[in-house]
Amino acid sequence: MATKDIMPLIEEIFKYYGHVKDGDFMRDLMALILNKLMEAEVTAKIGADKYERTEERNNQRNGVRIRPYNTRLGTIDLKIPKLREGTYFPSFLEPRRMWKKALVNVVQEAYIHGISTRKVDELVQALGMEGIDKSKVSRISQELDEYVTQFVNRKLTIKYPYLWLDATFPKVREGGHVENMALVVAVGVNENGEREILGFDVGLTESGPFWTEFLRRLVNRGLHGVQLVISDSHEGLKKAISEVLGGCSWQRCRVHFMRNVLSQVPRKQQGMVSAIVRTVFAAPDQKTAKNQLYTVVEQLKGRFPKAMEVLENGCENVLQYMEFPREHWAQLHSTNPLERLNREIRRRTDVVSIFPNRESVIRLVGSILIEQHEEWQIGRRYFSKESMNKLVKPAIGTYSLAPEALLHK
Repeated sequence: MATKDIMPLIEEIFKYYGHVKDGDFMRDLMALILNKLMEAEVTAKIGADKYERTEERNNQRNGVRIRPYNTRLGTIDLKIPKLREGTYFPSFLEPRRMWKKALVNVVQEAYIHGISTRKVDELVQALGMEGIDKSKVSRISQELDEYVTQFVNRKLTIKYPYLWLDATFPKVREGGHVENMALVVAVGVNENGEREILGFDVGLTESGPFWTEFLRRLVNRGLHGVQLVISDSHEGLKKAISEVLGGCSWQRCRVHFMRNVLSQVPRKQQGMVSAIVRTVFAAPDQKTAKNQLYTVVEQLKGRFPKAMEVLENGCENVLQYMEFPREHWAQLHSTNPLERLNREIRRRTDVVSIFPNRESVIRLVGSILIEQHEEWQIGRRYFSKESMNKLVKPAIGTYSLAPEALLHK
């Protein structure tokens, strides 16, 4: 940076400090410099300063997000710029640093507990972790556990109209045996159209009581305003949704549903049947979609009776997403948004192979989810605020579009 660029910054620092009352000078100075650095990075990224019009401009600023940033000088509120298209992540935050720390910690803990799989042994050698300090491992574990616990126990203070639920199954050692345990995750979109990780947990099985307890903890933390839950057709989960989140709609994952339909069709005819059934989902509204579904059932039930029975029985639940704003349909009809997150979790947990205990799963997965949550917070809204405003909640039971939204259907 040239001297002519430094001097105005120094002058602004002292001008800024003159307005700080009883503040920590070094902390406030760091906050100012880091916020200036982010502005400089965004200017370089989009090719223009604020309010500047240039031929090089390739994007636009879109406000800021406040993110607390813990430093040795105290907590700083970073004003992270948002972009109209794409995302910006400050270079100095070192994204994904926390999950890597958690991964090393879990590998160390597995080694200490004697889980001598070839994969863990190779990782220990590759990371140069001979002579592992058990007290250091314990200290890092406690530090990460406190951070994850704070995240999963945080209060949910606003409405979450949309909720996705799904499970994946890591291998965990418990009681001398290796178990495929259920790792359940809840992702929500709040009333402002922003996506969040709402919670997760690990249990022996993906049972109804486990799902019920998981959802109750979300409600106790403040989860409310849920209008649509998207999940697969697990009977225990469906019962838990009905019991804990009564009054909301349930969308059966369309991807899983199509697999169930096609499983009743000979392989050679699956492509043809899939193409015909998909005409249902191309309909412009729910009423037309239902009429087309019954037409398809009549057309194909003579050749594929079991498949058409599955299709007809699932009519109501697989088309629930069409009761909501059309702008949201692509994301609401399946658990694909959560499936992508689960694939990322599996990609990283597969590195460990077998976890030494449940706590180690929570530590690593929690670190992964926290960093994903933070990236979503500084990225673009999942749904626009305007489209979220089309949602209303009638006085009793069901949910529908706002009257003004119906005019555009």
